[in-house]
Parts: sequence; structure tokens; C-alpha cells
Amino acid sequence: MAETVTSTTASVGAASPTGRKALAFDRIGMVFPDGTEALRDISFGVERGEFVTIVGPSGCGKSTLLKIASGLVTNTSGSVQVDRERIGYVFQDATLLQWRTVQANVELFAELHGLGKSERRRLASEAIELVGLSGFENHYPKSLSGGMKMRASLARTLTLRPPVFLFDEPFGAVDEITREHLNDETQQLFQREGFAGLFITHSISEAVFMSTRVLVMSARPGRIVAEFDVPFEYPRVPDLRFDPDFAHLAGEVSHALRGGHS
Repeated sequence: MAETVTSTTASVGAASPTGRKALAFDRIGMVFPDGTEALRDISFGVERGEFVTIVGPSGCGKSTLLKIASGLVTNTSGSVQVDRERIGYVFQDATLLQWRTVQANVELFAELHGLGKSERRRLASEAIELVGLSGFENHYPKSLSGGMKMRASLARTLTLRPPVFLFDEPFGAVDEITREHLNDETQQLFQREGFAGLFITHSISEAVFMSTRVLVMSARPGRIVAEFDVPFEYPRVPDLRFDPDFAHLAGEVSHALRGGHS
């Protein structure tokens, strides 16, 4: 069974004061009822102030790992340490309620946690401003672009100030320019909030640009087969993507993804 522990606040780049990871997987394995082995012996941790990205082939179990962390799926072996009461989860789709305005959607999680009306309105207003949606509070999801919907989804989770943020390929469905803008904005939120981030993507460039560390998974059953520290300082400017050192690191990640790890 997965173990749940409570994390405490730390500044960006610093370890948890308790000495424990904000999120830790210990020898995680997952075998589905039909006998499919999705994950095998996954062990790693993420501290507050770390942004870790996982890349891997389709079907390797990346999203399953996030679902295990959040409690949506129960692992069949190993254990997880995480505070699930305040975990942030941004899905591949924005998952906004179509009958609620942006303001009401962003207030939803605070409402479900029993916060009073004035407090959740204050938290939602702050989060809406953080993601650049001020002025759109009374709009409904059908009138928003794909990028704006994802910003609203981010804002909704930010109201809880989660110590751990899970991102399941959140920007895969938007155009490249919008995706780069969302990368920049998410990076800024990470710097401001100092959460422990675990991000799933198929884009090697996105992985290197966003992260302090990149993990590469094998084909199913998914295992961690390579790990890369990302040396670039925050904040990272968009032109970093054209830097030779960036290209070299992205090439190494790509090589490992294609099976070139030692």
C-alpha cells in the first residue's frame, strides 16, 4: 500500500527541512489485472524546489506513475511518500466545468476543501492574476482558447498552494507558440511557489527547458534507464533553446530515449 506523509515548505533549490522528499517512489511496480506489467522497480524522489521531468515512449507507464502518486491508481508493489491532501494535478485536458465561469472553476478546489466564500474568492483572484487571466473571471470555458483553459486549470490548483505539482502532458494539445508561453509561465510559477514538480512530456526540448532534472523511461514495463541534471540557471529565456549546450543535452536525452543508455 502507498504511504502518505506530509511535506513542509522549503525555498527553491533547498531540501525539505525534515530531510524527506516531498514526493518519493520506492521500488514501485504496477501489474494490471489483465497481467500487463506497466512499471517495474521505479525509485526516485523529488524535493521542494526541484522540477523533474520524465520522458519515455508511449505506453511506458509515465501517466500511470502520476496516477499512483495521486492515489488514482494503487501500485501493486513498492511504496509512495507524498501529502495527498494538497497535491496539485494538471491533466492532459483542462477538465473545466463548462457551466462554471473562470472564477467559479478556479474556486472549485478551495470550495471542496471547505474554505469560506470570501477566502476562496481571494485565493482564486490571486491565482487568476498569477496565470495572466485577469479580466476573464466571468467568461465560460467555451469562450476560452486552449492555452487560456490550461491557465485556468493551473490557477484552480494554485489556490491550494500545493507542495507537490503533477503535470500529465498538460500542453500537448496546444500550438507550439502557446506551448512555449505556457512553459515560460509554468517556470515562473515554479520559481515563485517553490513546489516539487513532476512533469510528463513527449517533448525532449520541453523537458530540458523546464527541468532541474530529466529522467528517461524504457518501453513497457517502464523503468528509469537514464538521468540527466540540467545545469541552466532560472529564469530561462526562450532563446536558451538555441544554445549549443542546450542542444547537446537534448541530444544526449534523445540518445538515451532511443536506447543508447549504457
